Amino acid sequence: MQQLSLNDFGKTELDARKENIMRSPKKGGSSEVDSIPYLQELGVEIQEKSQPIQFSPNINEHIHRWAPYVQGFSASFVQTVLDQYKGEYKRPVVLDPFAGCGTVLVQTKINGYKSFGTELNPLLQFIADVKLNSWDVSPNHLLKTYNSMPKDVTSPAPTFLKTESHFSKNVLHNLEIIKGGIETITPKTEKQRKVKDLLKLAFSAILIDCSKLKRSPCLGYDKNKRVDDAAPFVLFGQKIRDIVSDLKLIQSQYKGFIKTKSKVVLANAMEYQHTEKFDLVITSPPYMNGMDYVINYKIEMGWMGFVEDHKALKKIKNDMVVCDNVSKGLIKDFSHAKSTYSNDWIERIKADIESNIERRGRYRRTDMPHIVHKYFDDMFRIMRNVVRSMKKGGRFILVVGDSLIADVYVPTDLLIAKIGEDLGLRTEKIEKARERRSGQIRSYRLRESIITLLKG
Repeated sequence: MQQLSLNDFGKTELDARKENIMRSPKKGGSSEVDSIPYLQELGVEIQEKSQPIQFSPNINEHIHRWAPYVQGFSASFVQTVLDQYKGEYKRPVVLDPFAGCGTVLVQTKINGYKSFGTELNPLLQFIADVKLNSWDVSPNHLLKTYNSMPKDVTSPAPTFLKTESHFSKNVLHNLEIIKGGIETITPKTEKQRKVKDLLKLAFSAILIDCSKLKRSPCLGYDKNKRVDDAAPFVLFGQKIRDIVSDLKLIQSQYKGFIKTKSKVVLANAMEYQHTEKFDLVITSPPYMNGMDYVINYKIEMGWMGFVEDHKALKKIKNDMVVCDNVSKGLIKDFSHAKSTYSNDWIERIKADIESNIERRGRYRRTDMPHIVHKYFDDMFRIMRNVVRSMKKGGRFILVVGDSLIADVYVPTDLLIAKIGEDLGLRTEKIEKARERRSGQIRSYRLRESIITLLKG
């Protein structure tokens, strides 16, 4: 019989990935060094200004805690920005073109300022809208409605999701009871509708905690997670109590701001035309880090009835700022498009990524150069649309992280500043808020930055 060795089978994809990591010229490197030529050309310096900008502190903040959103940033960061410019803008009108679950807009309303936002994910737009526009709901009315919900009506889980693998049998049944109870409510007034929306928001907020899944930050199974059968009722009740407590606080401490205009629309920021003019734009766009911002919330989107199948999820994903889990057809069409934004930096980065992928012999997406290009083309289109709605003297403040792709450093923050300058803005400052680690080469140090662009 012929003797075989491991070499006869070739390398697995995992082996190839490990070898690429071992041989990477970026091991032990940093964005600090690789940014130097871009900074010199841009004519700016990066200031060190460490600060908490991640969403996690929000889980203890009134209103913000109503629904988790791991990709968001902290309310305290937004407050820092508002405080920084309160002498320059007495009553600023604020925009967030990537509103997410509404952190910027909620914090702005807490200060008594008008705020507006756009959001493409229907779940997040719903959450943001409820957090912004339910401040006048009677806490007693909410509690009374919650306590009167029937316990003998069920509404089935979404059929297109693998619900039985996501939830244990008894937990799944109890979630269907809560869902059924909410659906028995037939609002006859605007305030009754708001009460039902608060119940729906609370239900959406407990789904992952009740599941076999975790989001850290990507959605995935947790084999060590154990969920008690009664968890849906316990967590739902606790979330309602949190909301009731916050409504009491709002109606005592922020009574004068309850009617302050705050609006978030389900729309594409590349296209939506605002009628307002803005003093401050505070936002955090999707990062070019492989995060699938649609699939990450598919459980809540399905259970809440915002999508009925995977085709609807794909449609939302294709309309968003591109991620590397987008359809190959969309990227192919983009690669043949003529009316796209580019600059010397983007073309150089694309060429280097293409060369490195060819050298490696395999990569998870061979169309990655075009994905990178489309990311910045998407950002250009959004920024161009936003700049049109900014007042003279207004500021565009973005929080974003840079990337390492196929051993090529992509200075996302500096490229966004360059796009801003192409649109007539001036780079006022770029601050490094914290250090990050590359998902590909863990020893490579990346950064998360705050870019401040000024409209002259």
